Amino acid sequence: MFNSVNNPFGQRIESALSTGQEKRQQQQQEQQEEKKYLENDDKDEVQIGELPPLTEDEVLSMTYNYISRLKSEHENEPKVIEKLDKFLKRFDVMKFMKQHQGMTSADFHMIMFNETANLVM
Repeated sequence: MFNSVNNPFGQRIESALSTGQEKRQQQQQEQQEEKKYLENDDKDEVQIGELPPLTEDEVLSMTYNYISRLKSEHENEPKVIEKLDKFLKRFDVMKFMKQHQGMTSADFHMIMFNETANLVM
């Protein structure tokens, strides 16, 4: 009705009712798309560099190197060296790897720090 009256540019004039409905429909579509993306979102897991998991031999050699480094840092403390030797005697590679599956070299150092922190104090 109003499209031809006082419309010098020849553009279609829409009523406020129809634009409000379109906006609501557009918002609903955006919400549905956002919901879809949130549902399909990956887990919050970060893999930096994707290092390969360690093998049994690598874990064993890294353990001996880690303990020997701790021994050299605490060479003036015989009780600490004794505790570290005892840790090495009790160390079971298979059990350790079963507890920490898919462990990378970065994971190994964090785990060993936690395992040996109470031994060097």
